[in-house]
Order: sequence, then C-alpha cells, then structure tokens
Amino acid sequence: MTYTYSYPRAAVTVDIAVFTKLEQKWSILLIQRGNPPFVNCWALPGGFIEMDEKLVESALRELKEETGLTGVDLTQFRTYGDPGRDPRGRSVSVVFFGFVNPSNTNVKGADDAKDAGWYLLDELPEMAFDHQLIVKELIQILKHENKLS
Repeated sequence: MTYTYSYPRAAVTVDIAVFTKLEQKWSILLIQRGNPPFVNCWALPGGFIEMDEKLVESALRELKEETGLTGVDLTQFRTYGDPGRDPRGRSVSVVFFGFVNPSNTNVKGADDAKDAGWYLLDELPEMAFDHQLIVKELIQILKHENKLS
C-alpha cells in the first residue's frame, strides 16, 4: 500500500560508534566518505535505513557494508535531527554504539566508504555532518557511566 503525504518527510539514517581499547587507549572506528557530501571527510559509519529493517538491523548492515565489522552488540544512544545537519535535506539519525575486543578490529573501507580506521579519542580528525557533536556527547556519557575508563 502506498501513501502520499501533503507535507515533506525527513530521511531516517543510522550512525554507529564502535569503540575498542588499543594499546591501553580507547579508539573509535571512523570511515572516510567516498561520496558527497563531505567526500574524503571522516565520519561515523552509517547510512539510510531500508523500509523493511528494524533500526538496529540497519545499523548492523551499514557497519558491515562500510567496514566489514560484524559481531558487534549495539545499544541505541540518542537521536539527532536538527535542521541543517545534512546538506542534502532534512535527516534524522538514530545513533548506536558498541564495543569490540581488540582481536576484532580488522576493518576495511567498502561500499560508499573510501577507507576505515581506528582513531584515538584524543586525536580525532574533523568529522562530517554533526558527528563531532555526537561523538563528544557519547564519550561524555560513556565516561560518566565508567564504560570508557
């Protein structure tokens, strides 16, 4: 069944923050975008949901497609949807996070990600969209909950 609405609709996306401890320091997984907007910029893995997927299924799919990483237990964090966060139009993103053992850190950029890699939390590059804000707020919460100690 198809519906037509007389008002504009926002796109829904998922973004995924995956953490690991490498050489006793916390790192986060980022991808280098291969497509506009923000081509070549670093960002959280993520993308648009499919209409028949649960949100966490979209997050797991995007994580696997863009980085090859699987077997991550994800937790929903927050939703970000301020106007202007995506130059392509109104976009609402549901953010998930998870942790992986250092033995599960082999990643490679694929699909629309040019590259993928682990970045120390105190050496993060400039990021696309509002991902700098997302990571900052997530780190604050995880430190407060002693999950990044």
